[in-house]
Amino acid sequence: MGTAASKNLDSTSSSYGVTGEDQFEEGGGGGQLYVSLKMENYKLQDHLTPHVYGSVPLVGSWDSSKALSMERESASMWELSFVVPPNHETLDFKFLLKPVNSNVPYIVEEGYNRQLIGGTLQGETRAAMFELSADEIVEYRVFIKADRVSPFDLAASWRWYKQNFQPSTVRGIPDVSINSSAKASNEHGSSASLELDLEHYVIPAPTSTNSGQVYAANMTETPRSLRRVGVFSKTDGSIGALHTVVSVDQPATSPAMEVIVPDPASVSSGSGLVESKSVGTFSLLQKQESHRGLFMDRGVGSPRLIKSASAVTFLVDPKSDSEAENSKPAVTEAVDSEAEKSIPAAAGAVAAAAVADQLLGPKEDRHLAIVLVGLPARGKTFTAAKLTRYLRWLGHETKHFNVGKYRRLKHGANQSADFFRGDNPEGMEARNEVAALAMEDMISWMQEGGQVGIFDAANSTKERRNMLMRMAEGKCKIIFLETICNDRKIIERNIRLKIQQSPDYAEEPDFEAGYHDFKNRLENYERAYEPVEEGSYIKMIDMVSGNGGQIHVNNISGYLPGRTVFFLVNTHLTPRPILLTRHGESQYNVRGRIGGDSVISDSGELYSKKLANFVEKRLKNERAASIWTSTLQRTILTASPIVGFPKIQWRVLDEINAGVFDGLTYEEMKKNMPEEYEARKKDKLRYRYPRGESYLDVIQRLEPVIIELERQRAPVVVISHQAVLRALYAYFADRPLKEIPHIEMPLHTIIEIQMGVSGVQEKRYKLM
Repeated sequence: MGTAASKNLDSTSSSYGVTGEDQFEEGGGGGQLYVSLKMENYKLQDHLTPHVYGSVPLVGSWDSSKALSMERESASMWELSFVVPPNHETLDFKFLLKPVNSNVPYIVEEGYNRQLIGGTLQGETRAAMFELSADEIVEYRVFIKADRVSPFDLAASWRWYKQNFQPSTVRGIPDVSINSSAKASNEHGSSASLELDLEHYVIPAPTSTNSGQVYAANMTETPRSLRRVGVFSKTDGSIGALHTVVSVDQPATSPAMEVIVPDPASVSSGSGLVESKSVGTFSLLQKQESHRGLFMDRGVGSPRLIKSASAVTFLVDPKSDSEAENSKPAVTEAVDSEAEKSIPAAAGAVAAAAVADQLLGPKEDRHLAIVLVGLPARGKTFTAAKLTRYLRWLGHETKHFNVGKYRRLKHGANQSADFFRGDNPEGMEARNEVAALAMEDMISWMQEGGQVGIFDAANSTKERRNMLMRMAEGKCKIIFLETICNDRKIIERNIRLKIQQSPDYAEEPDFEAGYHDFKNRLENYERAYEPVEEGSYIKMIDMVSGNGGQIHVNNISGYLPGRTVFFLVNTHLTPRPILLTRHGESQYNVRGRIGGDSVISDSGELYSKKLANFVEKRLKNERAASIWTSTLQRTILTASPIVGFPKIQWRVLDEINAGVFDGLTYEEMKKNMPEEYEARKKDKLRYRYPRGESYLDVIQRLEPVIIELERQRAPVVVISHQAVLRALYAYFADRPLKEIPHIEMPLHTIIEIQMGVSGVQEKRYKLM
């Protein structure tokens, strides 16, 4: 666009579309001058209509009978916009009120003429005063805005206006409406103009991570054990170096790995430390020891697991607790800087639970390992991914470790069904090895500050589970999560998805051959499978369909285990869309004000009609769908044209509470309370408006909405507000907490989240 000239002149305070002064040039550059005039009065006289009259080029004379009518923008605001020809940039004008009864004379505003020269208002700004009678004077606030607009923007804006019959925005420039008489014939546009070709309105999502068919296991934690030297303890108690390779093929999203091949002579069976002579690095065993004193030990004991001498075990820390305590100075501070870092960025009950787990519970209870158990094609990885996303969103540092990913990177993806036989000692050793590697990585990550690890593998035998419990002893609490499915249709569907998506069959061009191999693999697992009967566990039996099922729990206590059970009770794999959208543009949006309970503008009303048509077309075969709104009128008004679906108002869907700043602009906030403005700018996630809320508070109150969205089997349309939708979208898109306040959530755009067996996909429609 050419040089932009912009001055916003307000008779009282800045509140309407201010454009930076640094963009204004006197008499400015190329393009034509666009002028927008607005008048506002909350006690309007219904029998009076605001008008503007004046010199060329507005009407051509000072004849009040030729004054131009201003359009009603809202219940209290009237507006008129026009383009000034380049050879007539000196403009004299005044406001007048025209009675509905034409026999009554016009009422012209008091005072001298208003004059614009090159977009600059001459003289002081003032309100428009009208003397209705000797003892009654009416006052209107006046807003005058001038912009230098290029011919290209004018043309684009005019095309948009003709197509939509409604003012909109093109490159930040309001539409041109020289003659508003067309509005009388069709206030909101013909029904034909609202007919929607859904694909025509599709726009790309900001990121493509969750928009395609992504195999969930590929999105899990990248193995770090394969990047460095490790120690593996054999069943006979001797120690050997891990099998290593020179290069490992990585997924496109992961950085390339460099694997260090150790010198066998550097492996010491007594120290548990491995040194690479070429680079002088040490394994994580040493690093774990250095973190031993970061957390307090209140002396609260817990039952110890009985060790089995026969099982394969992974040597994580060769020192006993007493030896370690004698070799390191004790940490006496209640919470040091490192411990503070390990507390989740959360609020309310979440933060309280985190502090309790850190300071009061047994040492191993401060970290939670949720270990998946189940036959292949029972939805373990999908369940693990959903649970990881949920706990991260609540503010708990959570990671998903998939043993299959470790196996593929360590031993290759093209293993046949024989590799998974229970009577194949080489295959058993290799699978136990990568399971131990993944468990070591998870425990190491926990000791560096992680809180919840999701350990995703079949773990189908007691021997494997005992190995994991011994590794976790004194380091983290283990809960087994067993998924059981007896529905052959669901199992068959999952098998076919596995063949299509799993990297195990990426190089198998023959679907039937891959299908036959996977069925053989499944039979090998079934022959060796032993249901969970030990320790703390959760059994999900036929829960994936969403049509009932059972959930059994044993020895489950504590905040996080309890939240986990509550979440799992309400999850299922039934495919359905969830539509997220902000309300139509409100009057406060137009004026740049925070919060409030304003009505929607004319543009917002048009969006509500387009949204109703969209919902009708998109969900025409989904009569069980429902519409959720907040209790604020701008969302209720946006939903009002939608018919045929039940509407539910949720107070928890109300916009973030701006407290003492409710109704102000950010400029007014910056001017009146600069310290608060800077504090919010520094950390929008944790900043709490005085007497209001923070984003973390919003997340806390939205948990019931997330649970209910997971529980629903029919589509849901959520019409809410920017901060609320940022938090909801972050849950589905698995975005970090720190990003939530900065997620783009544009007006008049629908974000469709597709929930199903293949994960979460996203599609966006921009209707205006």
